[in-house]
Parts: sequence; structure tokens; C-alpha cells
Amino acid sequence: MLKVRLAAASLGIAILLPLVPALLAQAPAAPIPSQILTAKKVFISNAGGEYDAGIWSGGRERSYNEFYAAMKSWGRYELVSSPGDADLVFQVGLRYFTTFPRFKLTVLDPKTQIALWTFVEIVPIDGSQKNRNKNFDNGIDQLVSDLKALTAQPAPVAK
Repeated sequence: MLKVRLAAASLGIAILLPLVPALLAQAPAAPIPSQILTAKKVFISNAGGEYDAGIWSGGRERSYNEFYAAMKSWGRYELVSSPGDADLVFQVGLRYFTTFPRFKLTVLDPKTQIALWTFVEIVPIDGSQKNRNKNFDNGIDQLVSDLKALTAQPAPVAK
């Protein structure tokens, strides 16, 4: 009886073993919206935020100004002054989530106002004001790096 059980268990394992890689495999990556990969012109929207002058220096428009400057320096997109002239809208803002401030960058389709992609970067507020300002700058830099990584994908081929 024991031999029959061992034989049945072995047979079951032998049948299931080829299925293990399929069960462990990750789902294929979902496609990146084509507008993100093919856009040439962007409008940068200031979503404002909950800026606290006691934490950072630079004023309420700092996140917008720094993100705009970083995008201009990157040079991948032509920055336009009207959403109607843009292929994409990048909406950047600073919000607090519980007690942690975070930058949020939402990539919008200007025609439909549908959010195509969102990036979030937490900004540590520990240490001196100099350190907090450095963290602020790093948060903006990380948003741009996130966007660069996403757009480094090959553009879809027209069918």
C-alpha cells in the first residue's frame, strides 16, 4: 500500500513539475501608453501643494520651478505654454501623506484629461534646513529620473 502511495505521489509530482515555471512566472509587463513614448511637446501644470516655509526655502512655486528647469535642462521635450499645444501634460505638485511630504507627477492626456501615468516620491524632512532643501532637490531629480527611465522604452511600432 505504501508503494502505491509513493508511486501515486511521484506521478503527481512528475505531472505538476513542468507547470511550476508557468505558475511562478510574472505576468508580462503591461504596455506603456504610446503618447508617453511618442510625445514631442509637453505642458507643465503646477498642481500647487502644501508648501511649508518652515521646512524648505524657495517659496510656494519651488517644486514647479525646479521641475520645469529640470525638464528644460533634459531637453527631451519641447515645453509649451498652453495645454492645447501639448502632446502631454505633466502635472507636478507637493502633498502631505500622513506626515510625509511627497511629490506627485501625473502624466495626463491633454485631450481626454485621463491620467496615463503617475510617479510619487517621498521627501524626507529630517535634519537641518540645508539637508531638507537637499532632499527637496533630490525628490525633484528623482521624478525626472523616473520619467527618463519610463521614456527610455522603445516607442511602439506603427502597424
